[in-house]
Amino acid sequence: MGSADSKLNFRKAVIQLTTKTQPVEATDDAFWDQFWADTATSVQDVFALVPAAEIRAVREESPSNLATLCYKAVEKLVQGAESGCHTEKERQIVLNCCRLLTRILPYIFEDPDWRGFFWSTVPGAGRGGGDEDDENARPLAESLLLAVADLLFCPDFTVQSHRKSTVDTAEDIHSIDSCEYIWEAGVGFAHSPQPNYIHDLNRTELLKLLLTCFSEAMYLPPSSDSSNANPWVQFFCSTENRHALPLFTSLLNIVCAYDPVGYGIPYNHLLFSDYREPLVEEAAQVLIVTLDYDSSTSSSPTVDGTTTGTAMDDVDPPGPDNLFVNYLSRIHREEDFQFILKGVARLLSNPLVQTYLPNSAKKIQFHQELLVLFWKLCDFNKKFLFFVLKSSDVLDILVPILYFLNDARADQSRVGLMHIGVFILLLLSGERNFGVRLNKPYSVRVPMDIPVFTGTHADLLIIVFHKIITSGHQRLQPLFDCLLTIVVNVSPYLKSLSMVAANKLLHLLEAFSTTWFLFSAVQNHHLVFFLLEVFNNIIQYQFDGNSNLVYAVIRKRNVFHQLANLPTDSQSIQKGLQRKKKTPEPISRTNSQDGVSMEGSRPAAPAEPGTLKTSLVATPGIDKLTEKSQVSEDGTMRSLEPESLQPLPEGNPPSAVNDGETWSGEASQPRRDRRRLSSASSSGQWTPTPDWVMSWKSKLPLQTIMRLLQVLVPQVEKICIDKGLTDESEILKFLQHGTLVGLLPVPHPILIRKYQANSGTAMWFRTYMWGVIYLRNVDPPIWYDTDVKLFEIQRV
Repeated sequence: MGSADSKLNFRKAVIQLTTKTQPVEATDDAFWDQFWADTATSVQDVFALVPAAEIRAVREESPSNLATLCYKAVEKLVQGAESGCHTEKERQIVLNCCRLLTRILPYIFEDPDWRGFFWSTVPGAGRGGGDEDDENARPLAESLLLAVADLLFCPDFTVQSHRKSTVDTAEDIHSIDSCEYIWEAGVGFAHSPQPNYIHDLNRTELLKLLLTCFSEAMYLPPSSDSSNANPWVQFFCSTENRHALPLFTSLLNIVCAYDPVGYGIPYNHLLFSDYREPLVEEAAQVLIVTLDYDSSTSSSPTVDGTTTGTAMDDVDPPGPDNLFVNYLSRIHREEDFQFILKGVARLLSNPLVQTYLPNSAKKIQFHQELLVLFWKLCDFNKKFLFFVLKSSDVLDILVPILYFLNDARADQSRVGLMHIGVFILLLLSGERNFGVRLNKPYSVRVPMDIPVFTGTHADLLIIVFHKIITSGHQRLQPLFDCLLTIVVNVSPYLKSLSMVAANKLLHLLEAFSTTWFLFSAVQNHHLVFFLLEVFNNIIQYQFDGNSNLVYAVIRKRNVFHQLANLPTDSQSIQKGLQRKKKTPEPISRTNSQDGVSMEGSRPAAPAEPGTLKTSLVATPGIDKLTEKSQVSEDGTMRSLEPESLQPLPEGNPPSAVNDGETWSGEASQPRRDRRRLSSASSSGQWTPTPDWVMSWKSKLPLQTIMRLLQVLVPQVEKICIDKGLTDESEILKFLQHGTLVGLLPVPHPILIRKYQANSGTAMWFRTYMWGVIYLRNVDPPIWYDTDVKLFEIQRV
């Protein structure tokens, strides 16, 4: 039968279903088989031939027929899993049911009355009339998930058969040990099976259905209660799924082993179509969804010890009952970490390779999923985090992240990408080793729209952050706190900043310490506190190699004097605010000596008008995101109890409100005091008062810098007068050999603000991740035009 005929027959069946007003009996196989038995329809065909309006019509007008269709399709999958799909016909039926369920499930999820349907038991819906009563009582969702899991390890359908002979000795699907059929070599598995593109296509279709099952989460509004676990994920990742370990390993290995370059031969991808990529994308998406788990509330339920003798670490206490999270947190072998890190770094660097060898490799599009996966690895597996920071391999993750941040800074549709990149750097910056690694010279010349410089990875980081702050779009303001916290965290370890980076830091201080900026929002002064902390850390702990920064501080000394003499009377405050009305630009773009951008780079472009984006929930303020730790003499950190700390004067750092349209500053002082310090005007607008300015101005940590200026400025001026100098190099030479030993105040203890897991970030990740998955699945458009509740779809 031709494909046109088969499409026609399938369409006829759909029309019959939508026009029947009477329930069709489940036993009427002649009717139901039309949907899967004789058709050869691709998933795209199914989406075209089953329009949304018709699914909704059946759902409203003949619900029993929709219920029977779902139940019969699941039954076919269960039968296929039982029999092992030995014939071509059985495989075709399984794939057709798979496509049909992928099409229908979102419409089941969007209607609250239907949401429980898959979790109800259908009489006799166990194993085609088997006599095991307990099996018969399985909810439809569980039967569906277990069948999909079995089918993902089905010899000659989704994995290579290990038998060489004919059908009669085919493997019994229930006796095979799926751990011997892991899809790719890597973690806990040494054997790399022959690539088979038919198997790849079949796996991709089954994973698409699995992802659609998990997507019920998209139809629930975001809630602060992160405990409402996704029942589909919960069951699939439980001990009920006997394939949990091999499937987790298969997904992880398929992603980390993927090489889009075409086996190391440039331009190879133009000759061969790549069947692996769609599978890798699907695997990455399924993996991050199964790992959606709030580690801040985690208790440790027990897990049966089925993982002995695998790549998982058994010495740790049993982890969460989500086995995927559990396995991820227990990977511990160095070679496994190396394999994962190399794989993720290779894939994240792929878009950068494009810029200097255009089209030499296939450009991958799933970098956001990779960043979520990398985040989960670091968040759930501390041994992995320490491994990443142990060598300069961490820079292979850092450079692509900085590239993405710089590239997306003007594009409102990529706010989520900006956030996750910054979150990862915040997490890494809580560890001393990250700061130390940044001292490695930066020689990879990835064309980026930033000034040319010669220096280290620390310089690159500071220059990119400066670019984001001064030329990103407005909605990035809530990230400024995070960006500067990262710089504060690494500053005590930076051995030698370049002149370009030193000037960028001072330009930021200049911009953030203008009176209109300081007086225009309740928490803007925090940015000045962060920058002063950076300068203090470098002067106290890394003075010797940082003559460029010291020179820049001396040249811009008036900025520090102005801060010390900041006016606090009402009249000056009003005058400062008036200036704001004349200067709508958030930060002066002038005099930042930007210089020429790197050769071959393209400027960061805003989103094309009409680009779709998904909304994000607010991210917690920096005080919720991090906790302070003090670094002792020997380099160990101890967490500071909140009460032993002085609160940041007035107003916690900003927390974004729906995408960061506005900043909301919640004060750390009791409400009463706040009302006294800053008066609220009649419009409910916050206005600065003299008391409020005094409350934080008195805490500005200027002592170290003022002492440095007191000692060095006269000496530098003397050199200039004596030698009639206008040349920087002499002054720099003098500063290089100078010392301030014994002249500075006693060094302050180093404070590091470490990321701490919290339910706010867990919810942010959930909305971000599903938003990415929604927008990336366009062929077929699985969720498009359904009533999702987790986020809004917006046009730029």
